[in-house]
Amino acid sequence: MVEAAGHFRIYLGAAAGVGKTYAMLSEGHRRRDRGADVVIGFVESHGRRVTETLAEGFEVVRRTAVDYRGCALEEMDTGAVIRRRPKVALIDELAHTNVPGSGQHEKRWQDVLEILAAGIDVITTVNIQHLASIADDVEHMTGASVRERVPDWVVRRANQIELVDSSPEQLRRRMMHGNIYPPDRVPQALTHFFRTDNLIALRELALRFVADETEEELLDHLRRHHAGQIWETAERIMVAVTGAAGDDAVMRRAARLAARVRGELDVLHLNANADGTLSHHDTTAHLREVAADVGARWHESDDDDPPRVIARFAQQHQITQIVIGAGRGGHWRRFTGGGSNVARIIEAAGHVGIDVHVLARRDPDAPSGGDVEADASG
Repeated sequence: MVEAAGHFRIYLGAAAGVGKTYAMLSEGHRRRDRGADVVIGFVESHGRRVTETLAEGFEVVRRTAVDYRGCALEEMDTGAVIRRRPKVALIDELAHTNVPGSGQHEKRWQDVLEILAAGIDVITTVNIQHLASIADDVEHMTGASVRERVPDWVVRRANQIELVDSSPEQLRRRMMHGNIYPPDRVPQALTHFFRTDNLIALRELALRFVADETEEELLDHLRRHHAGQIWETAERIMVAVTGAAGDDAVMRRAARLAARVRGELDVLHLNANADGTLSHHDTTAHLREVAADVGARWHESDDDDPPRVIARFAQQHQITQIVIGAGRGGHWRRFTGGGSNVARIIEAAGHVGIDVHVLARRDPDAPSGGDVEADASG
C-alpha cells in the first residue's frame, strides 16, 4: 500500500447530479485565486454547460488517447500529471474504471494514490453507492448494478470528506429538466434508480457515512489531547465465512456494522467445506479481496468444528460481536454432520458475553429488478 503524501479531499454525493463536480471545480477556483497552482487531471462534464463553463480557465493536463473496440477514447495520463507537479490536481469520478491499455492501473483510485504519493494534493468526487461495503445493499435496494467500486479504506484515508447534499425532489426536478442525463435516459432513470424512495435511502447512507467520519475525527482529537481519559468502548467485530454463496455480501454487511460502531473487523475463513474438502482457491481469493477492500484483517483455520474454532478465536482476539451468515439448506449443520452450528455458536458466545448477529443470505442469482447501472458521474 502506498502512503499518501499529498492532501486528499473527497466530495461525496448520494447520486449523480447532486453537484459534486461543480463543488470540486469551485474549490479549485478558490485555491487558484489564493495563489495555488491548480490543474485539471480529469473532469467529465457529461455535456452539462454549467460544468463546462466552470472548468474554463484551468490548465488541463493532456490525456491519454486509446483505441478500444474501434472507439477512440481518452483517459487521464497519470504520469503526465506527476511530471507537471502542480500543487493541486482536480480528478473527477474516483470510482471510474480505466479503459484497458490506457495506463498502468485498472482503477482511477489507484491513479489517485500514485499522484498523492508524489506529494500532489488531489480533490476528487465519488457517489456513496460505489463504496465496496455499501454497493451490494444499493444493488439490492435499487435493482441497479453497481459495477464500479472503491475500497472503503481508500475513501476513509481522505483528509477531508465533504457531503454535497441535494433533496430527492430537487434531484428529480434536475433530472426532468435534462440537467443530469440525456433526454433518452430520463424516463428509465426516474422510474428506476432515481425513484424518490431510492434517493431518500441513498441520502441517508451518505449522511450517516459523513457523520461517522466526523465522529472519528473528534475521537482522534480527544485521544491526542486527552490521552489519559477513555472516551469510547472499543468494539471488535469478527465475521466467520466458509466460502458458501453469499459470504462476500455477509462480509460487506459486517463491515458496515463495524463502521457504525467504530470497531475493528476480523474475517475468519474456515477452509474446510461441508464435505471436508478444502475451499476452492478462486472462492477464497475473492473473499480475501473483499476483506482487503473493506479494511478487514484476514485469518484462516482448517478446523472442521466451526463453533469451537469461532469461540476460541473470539476469546483470543477479545471479540465483542460475532457475525455469521444464516445457512441455506443446512449448510452450517452439514459442516460437521451434527446439530445446528448456529445454535452452538450462539450458546458458546453467550457463555463469554459476546453478541452474535445471524445475517440472512441473499441469493446472488435472484433477479435484481432491472439492469440499470448506477452511474458514477455527477
